[in-house]
Amino acid sequence: MSEFPDRPAPPVSLLARGRAWVQWVGAGRVVASAVVVLAVVAGAYWLVKPPPATTESKLSYASPATSSTIASGGAATVPPTTVGPELLVVHVAGAVQAPGVYRLKPGSRVIDAVSAAGGVASDSNSDAINLAAVLADGERVYVPRVGEAAPVVVSGGSTASSAPSGPVDLNAASADDLDTLPGVGPATAAAILAYRERHGPFASVDDLAKVRGIGQAKLDALRGLVTV
Repeated sequence: MSEFPDRPAPPVSLLARGRAWVQWVGAGRVVASAVVVLAVVAGAYWLVKPPPATTESKLSYASPATSSTIASGGAATVPPTTVGPELLVVHVAGAVQAPGVYRLKPGSRVIDAVSAAGGVASDSNSDAINLAAVLADGERVYVPRVGEAAPVVVSGGSTASSAPSGPVDLNAASADDLDTLPGVGPATAAAILAYRERHGPFASVDDLAKVRGIGQAKLDALRGLVTV
């Protein structure tokens, strides 16, 4: 009988347990398992690691100016700054709703200037001017009233209206004089001269209605612009 019956057995060290486990499993199996684990870890690292940087990726990107320099073999060329077109300053006067000075886009026409001024007045004779004429900067557009001769509006050598400065004498006008009237082209001018040669001088402006190619609307547009 032991002298100390209640004394516990000494604990087994971890090293001893490890040795016992290796002896039980076998050294070969332990080594094989370790090799498999290392292979799995190495494979996982190889899959997730980033690819090595290429030589091209280390080069700096060329700016547009540098690219232009390389392409031309000389100094870089900077494209010129695009400047927006300036507005036209036009004076609209006469028989319009709101006469005044207006700023319009380049390429605008007389009709645009009249619209900017609120449109024509009720007593206007808008047929006496060329509403399709292209405007120039500093031009004056004058819309005559019914019975009023449209003046020549000169700006920089151009006119805002094709009407002459004064009434055209139907009995003394040449073909060129008649051609300056709005709505009267070379054919109508020739018809007026032919009528005058065949029937003699015009007795009144209303006789224009007897000329081929002149209707009531055109006659009304010419009233104030011609005389006999």
